[in-house]
Amino acid sequence: MDFVLEACVDSAASAESAARGGATRLELCENLVIGGTSPSEELFDLVQERAGLPVRVLLRPRFGDFCYTEDEFEIILRQVKRFSRRGADGVVIGVLKPDGTLDEERMARLIEAAGGVGVTLHRAFDVCRDPFEALAAAARLGVDTILTSGQQNACEEGAELLAALDRASGGKPRIMAGAGVSAEVIRRIGPKTGLTAFHLSGKKTMDSPMVYRRSGVSMGLKGLSEYEIWRCDEAAIREAREALQALA
Repeated sequence: MDFVLEACVDSAASAESAARGGATRLELCENLVIGGTSPSEELFDLVQERAGLPVRVLLRPRFGDFCYTEDEFEIILRQVKRFSRRGADGVVIGVLKPDGTLDEERMARLIEAAGGVGVTLHRAFDVCRDPFEALAAAARLGVDTILTSGQQNACEEGAELLAALDRASGGKPRIMAGAGVSAEVIRRIGPKTGLTAFHLSGKKTMDSPMVYRRSGVSMGLKGLSEYEIWRCDEAAIREAREALQALA
């Protein structure tokens, strides 16, 4: 069975856990707690050294929507060039126009800059105006993978659209389910959708080693503890791989 189990990681420790658990590919980012932003080259190098898996790099200059200024787009363009030359298996990108359609002109520039490495259209797809219109545009551009929840908060809720997208795409691009993925979800929606590519973080929350803790001071988003650390759970990845293998 030709399957993809992609683990989204934002640290070398998580990348190692994902590799031990049986992930077939990594999506590397930083700041996973806010949906992921572009990683540093140093983190990319370390993950390549430690994990020994193909690495696709999420390129997103900020939190929020996917309608970018000229400066933001220039940052993504430069990052695509750098990471593709640095040995990335692929880049994970997405640019929308204000009207909710895929920005084909900018996407084409990014794909050309990638120089032939793999291209995933990320969950910008899930907030586009028309998923089938965006699917057709992605196919024209030569995108090889679309990461999507079926335009819902969790892929299980979007299973019907995922199945329809998979039928419409004919495997080009490949539809990869993400958002809320676990072994149980794979077992439930795999047979319904026909999908054999899944994306998950498999995250667990760890307690910070800090003993002294200053209360009442927030360094980032309110409501997020400064003393919690997200890490990939090796066992969750292993269970997900077993569920995917069982689909065969």
